[in-house]
Amino acid sequence: MGREPAARLLPWTGPEGKPCYLLTDKGGGYISRVADQIESVQLGMGAELLGHAEAIIDDPRVDAFQLRFLSARLTEALRDAMRVAESRGARLPEPDTDPSSGA
Repeated sequence: MGREPAARLLPWTGPEGKPCYLLTDKGGGYISRVADQIESVQLGMGAELLGHAEAIIDDPRVDAFQLRFLSARLTEALRDAMRVAESRGARLPEPDTDPSSGA
């Protein structure tokens, strides 16, 4: 028997801001690859933003507007990272709960 289609949370939202899902029984399709690439870009941008944030926070000349802007970008990056974590966590295999397996 084949695998049942699984719903993958995609790294973007629909027109009304609602989550988008992909129903697939394979992980290597075109949309899955696009989603993987977008997740990679989102995580990379978040890591780069974190480096900028550390520099901005340490700069005593930074004003309230700059800190609010930074806070907004960090919020976006955290939201992206949480979506990636949720999507990837949902795709992890079920743990083996057989007590005789030795795990």
